Amino acid sequence: MTIRRTKIVATLGPASSSPQVIEQLILAGLDVARLNFSHGTPAEHIARARMIREIAAQHGRHVALLGDLQGPKIRIAKFTSKRVELKVGDKFLIAAMRA
Repeated sequence: MTIRRTKIVATLGPASSSPQVIEQLILAGLDVARLNFSHGTPAEHIARARMIREIAAQHGRHVALLGDLQGPKIRIAKFTSKRVELKVGDKFLIAAMRA
C-alpha cells in the first residue's frame, strides 16, 4: 500500500451522488467525502453517508465524512428608498429582520 501525505477531498453533489460515481471516486483514491449541509435534506445526507460507508467497506477503504455546516449569512432585502449611496466614512447599519 502506498502512503500518501496528501488527502483527496471531494464535494458530493447532484452529479456525484450515485453509487456508481461514488464507487469510482473511492477507487480513484477518495479519502474524504464532503457533504454540503446547505443543500439537501437530513434524510438525503444520511442516505448518502450510509452509501459511502457501504461502498468503502466493500473495497476495504476508509473514507472520512466531512459535514460542511453553513456559517452566518447576511441577506440584503429591499431598501425603503430606491437607492442607498455611501461615501467614505459614512455609517450604515445592517439589522436583522424578523420573518
